[in-house]
Amino acid sequence: MLDQGDVTVEDIKFRAEDGWELTGTVYRGAAPQVAILISAGTGFPRRFYRHVAAYLAQRGAVVLTYDFRGIGESGAENLAVSGIDYPDWGQVDMTAALDHLEHIAPGVPLTTVGHSIGGQFVGFMQNHHKVARHAFVAVGNGHWGVHKPRNVPLELFFWWGYGSYCLARHGFIPAGGLWGGEALPPEVFKTWRRWSGRRSYLLPDLASGRYPHHFDDPCKPICAWVISDDPIATETACGDTLGHYTQAETHMVVRTSKELGAKKVGHDGAFRKGRETLWDELWQWLRDGQLPEGGKTR
Repeated sequence: MLDQGDVTVEDIKFRAEDGWELTGTVYRGAAPQVAILISAGTGFPRRFYRHVAAYLAQRGAVVLTYDFRGIGESGAENLAVSGIDYPDWGQVDMTAALDHLEHIAPGVPLTTVGHSIGGQFVGFMQNHHKVARHAFVAVGNGHWGVHKPRNVPLELFFWWGYGSYCLARHGFIPAGGLWGGEALPPEVFKTWRRWSGRRSYLLPDLASGRYPHHFDDPCKPICAWVISDDPIATETACGDTLGHYTQAETHMVVRTSKELGAKKVGHDGAFRKGRETLWDELWQWLRDGQLPEGGKTR
């Protein structure tokens, strides 16, 4: 265990209901008032969120970050034949992570922060009803048609050129090259590509019963932060995702990079060093349910 001021940091292991071992890190502040589960974007390892996790812990939280199966230290021996599908991250891993957070922070209100797919997949969690409030950051429909036009050519090449080549050569999407994240299991990529090829995104797969889900169940309030220079999670894309939560009170906040004290933030910059302005808004929402100035109820 490593002390960082008044925050303790501990790497842990815990198991999902199907036995898959997941790796996480617990950040514990003094006299915690709230427990926060941070769920990553596609291909992001848990260590990417260490700065915001430590900040929230210092404010008075128990924070759990973790690697989805197939990612980082929750990896598979042979990714190409791992059988990991995209919704597994929500249905099994996010569910297990929340249960473990409840176990290590008994009696403390449970909340979540979801980055990108980590917010989209709340509706797959079997136990989301335990959560008091959700914060979404850079969360939105993956369809290229609701992204900023300048990003579209690269996305289409990634889906149908680069990605297809990687699957044929490696059997999965390796880290490096055009893909800047951790290596991706093949079924994760294929499902992500299928959804991102249509404006309705994951809804047809939900309607067909292909994946059990809870998007239509009562859900606790969601506040979503959109960063104006994010080429992917635009206001339209975020609105689409919030619309998937049919029985939730939802709010949207739009912030510019200038408001966050940066020249550029983009899709992942909200979790990099120096974003305390945003992290303070997350804290006030998660702890007290206080909506940021300019937030819009949808």
